[in-house]
Amino acid sequence: MEEHGRMRQAVSLSLIAGYQLDEEAFNLLHRMSKTEDPIKLIEAVLKKLKTRNEKSFLICKSLLEEIAKEIFPEIKDPEKFAVSPLESSLETGKVRSAFSPLAKDMKNDIKVLEDPTGKICSTGSIDEYITYFKDRFERIRKLLRQRMDSRHAVSIKDAFRASPRSKLKVFCIITEKRQSKYGILLRIEDFEYNATVLIPRNGHLELLNKAKLLLPDQVVCLGLMKSRKNLLVVEDLFFPDIPQRKPRKAKETIHVALISDLHVGSKEFMKEKFNRFLLWLNGKYGNSSLRKAAELVKYVVIAGDIVDGIGIYPNQMKELTVRDVFKQYSLAAKFIEQIPDYIEIVIIPGNHDASRKALPQPALSSEYVEPLCEARPHLLSLGNPATVSIHGVEFLIYHGRSLDDVLATAANMRFHSPERAMRLLLKARHLAPTYGQRTLIAPERRDFLVIERIPDVFHTGHVHVMKYQSYRGTLMVNSGAWQRQTSYQRNLGLEPTPGIIPVVNLQTLAVLPIDFNS
Repeated sequence: MEEHGRMRQAVSLSLIAGYQLDEEAFNLLHRMSKTEDPIKLIEAVLKKLKTRNEKSFLICKSLLEEIAKEIFPEIKDPEKFAVSPLESSLETGKVRSAFSPLAKDMKNDIKVLEDPTGKICSTGSIDEYITYFKDRFERIRKLLRQRMDSRHAVSIKDAFRASPRSKLKVFCIITEKRQSKYGILLRIEDFEYNATVLIPRNGHLELLNKAKLLLPDQVVCLGLMKSRKNLLVVEDLFFPDIPQRKPRKAKETIHVALISDLHVGSKEFMKEKFNRFLLWLNGKYGNSSLRKAAELVKYVVIAGDIVDGIGIYPNQMKELTVRDVFKQYSLAAKFIEQIPDYIEIVIIPGNHDASRKALPQPALSSEYVEPLCEARPHLLSLGNPATVSIHGVEFLIYHGRSLDDVLATAANMRFHSPERAMRLLLKARHLAPTYGQRTLIAPERRDFLVIERIPDVFHTGHVHVMKYQSYRGTLMVNSGAWQRQTSYQRNLGLEPTPGIIPVVNLQTLAVLPIDFNS
């Protein structure tokens, strides 16, 4: 293989593993590749990084030198391969001037599969709430019936009719969960009947661990045993869950940059860091490998909270630099218009945006989105949540307001690990299982929050922590934020990770995190 080809493959290995070479490391690797094997060096570096508990996504020059001494004993001084400051600046300038966005020649291939905009019609009456929860129950029961282990479940009424010692399964909504000296008591119903069932405290460990994840208003299937005293004892618990599957992937290498939570108008909006992101998209920021990644960005998906809004929380006015929501969107438009015009942009609203607060949210109204559309006439503005297909890869885009409720309610959840809450939403097959907490839910005739289509990529924001993880073939990505820690977050003890964005390769579903803070 030619020297250039092996260098390119070595850089690709680091990108696929989720790391990027800083400028000095890239230049050193390039020089060493003339006499040594860069692939062997990068493989050794990645192996070393696996043994370290580091949060950095950068491979630095010192690490390359350290590993080079270990695997190439003949190299006593890797510094001799270093590029002089003059050579480095010349080489960097050469790469920048040669920025050639391959995405510019790629055809747009995006289809809207689900969007609540135009389908919202609730008034908030009691009858509508009953209709809403019945629709939720029926949709998730249908998903549960697709499981081999729960397709023959019966009604709660039939469970009481069964003879003592009978074992059977029921579909139900969890309306209450409380601890007792005997175990966990669940109040359940199915719109025809209701009952209280017991998860015994001496139940098997797997059952007890599942019970810790149960949320109020969640639809599940319970495996029951009817005692002689007509008590229904839970022996197993089945979530609707998503099945293990192979995700759909694009036929060619295409990158999607996932962002959210700009909060334009806030004093904590990271203008300089966001400008670096825009410069990167235009091929004017980052080392050679980063600019190569930028050449393949065809889409930017923004999962809500474009602006900080007005009156979202007490004393917010003290933390704003722009105190008019229309001006906030006008300012946001000035940033967004700097995204290259060959890049397609998808936006949905968040709880700070000028849309109704209850889920599902319609797309931003024309009076607010007009500056954005003037800046980018082909901008795709959708509701929250929305599902789109990008080159055959299905994205479920959801701002993530209900992550607050899950993180506060379910066991073993932490704000710095939003992927755990995202996984629970996929297991529940619902984006906001619990009604009546922080997340407002409108009683629509159809429950748009049921996850009926299994996404290849599940993209959320809201909690301001960039994390990603795969679960049963679905890539879960929380895209962090562009806002520094607020006083509210400080009081909660939440440490955001702003200025770091995940870039998804649609051909492999590998994630490249890029840190614009350095």
